Amino acid sequence: MATKVYIVYYSMYGHVEKLAQEIKKGAESVEGVEAKLWQVPETLSPEILGKMGAPSKSDAPVITPNQLVEADGFIFGFPTRFGMMAAQFKAFIDSTGALWRTQALAGKPAGIFFSTGSQGGGQETTPLTAITQLAHHGMIFVPIGYTFGAGMFEMEEVKGGSPYGAGTFAGDGMRQPTELELGQAFHQGKHIAFVAKKLKSSV
Repeated sequence: MATKVYIVYYSMYGHVEKLAQEIKKGAESVEGVEAKLWQVPETLSPEILGKMGAPSKSDAPVITPNQLVEADGFIFGFPTRFGMMAAQFKAFIDSTGALWRTQALAGKPAGIFFSTGSQGGGQETTPLTAITQLAHHGMIFVPIGYTFGAGMFEMEEVKGGSPYGAGTFAGDGMRQPTELELGQAFHQGKHIAFVAKKLKSSV
């Protein structure tokens, strides 16, 4: 039976979604792994999103809390808001109380990826503060550490990401994920898919 990895994300301007798509490719590069993209529900009205200049949502399906149970592993992605996950993703996590009560997600591996507006915007604090959500569910946080190799030490170009997970800088919204950042995202997908597969096979 295939190992299912769910990439669950919130993306307002598309930066997190681009990372998610690359993470999916990385996860699917591991034999025996099925990866699927999911968006969390939007909490802002179309009118407000229009005023903010947000593009239309992609066709990735919107996930419900109960669908999380189907997965063997997760990679959660979101933009930062004041050094923490965006409210839309937090609202989704807050809706998983029934799963928390039964600890339905306990023991499942999970990684985190993110987008920030600037280099001081939370490339470490955003995933760090998100780990508390995983802990209360009993999930196993899987960082990438420095397994991305030389890409983790790149000093000649601006690069998002950290040992906690893949990341990008959105800047004023015009900057898009670089090849190096996309490569790190691919690596994260592959890394966590391998861990999820190994954990599933050991049960």
